Amino acid sequence: MTIIVTGFEKSPDRGRGLARDMRVRWALEEVGQPYEMRLLSFQEMKEPAHLARHPFGQIPTYEEGDLVLFESGAIVLHLAENHAGLLPREADARARAIAWMFAAIGTVEPPILDRANAVLLEAKESWHDRRLALVDDRIRIRLGALSARLGDADWLDGAFSAGDLMMISVLLRLKSSGLVDGYPTLAAYVARGEARPAYVRAFADQLAVFTAAEGH
Repeated sequence: MTIIVTGFEKSPDRGRGLARDMRVRWALEEVGQPYEMRLLSFQEMKEPAHLARHPFGQIPTYEEGDLVLFESGAIVLHLAENHAGLLPREADARARAIAWMFAAIGTVEPPILDRANAVLLEAKESWHDRRLALVDDRIRIRLGALSARLGDADWLDGAFSAGDLMMISVLLRLKSSGLVDGYPTLAAYVARGEARPAYVRAFADQLAVFTAAEGH
């Protein structure tokens, strides 16, 4: 059965790899599964055909036969549970890797998304600078704790896992802010993720779509 993933027809981030289909593309490359992309305009994302796949009209979605999934974390977890390469075989290590997936989405990402909203949507507000400073402080607390836990290890819990894939995907959203650079351990961690051949392939494939859409 052909795996179909939905993504943006045009890049809202100018091809920086931040659209959430990138996480799914990376996971598919890590587990060696071929897939096809269904590229959607912002208008098509709100139409009934896509809302049947994703009730909130977002991307990515994942289709494989009769199975239709939404939410990037759920999709990556499904892939990790059904294909070797993203979760350890040992039960406790497997559970810890899944916990790191939830930590990435539920603990580390929320203040990072708050920052994106503050920069993109609130820049003209009189209270913008104060809010941004508060959000950055919240992010630094998360980064400090994560850096301390990672220590001098290459990955969060032994071998690379879906937990690292999700965490690095989240940290990449901070790249333009420079905040991660204040934590050399985390900067090196992100760089290791970006250097993985599966990530390189996924990024190139996503970028090619956006470059073609822009006529470059």
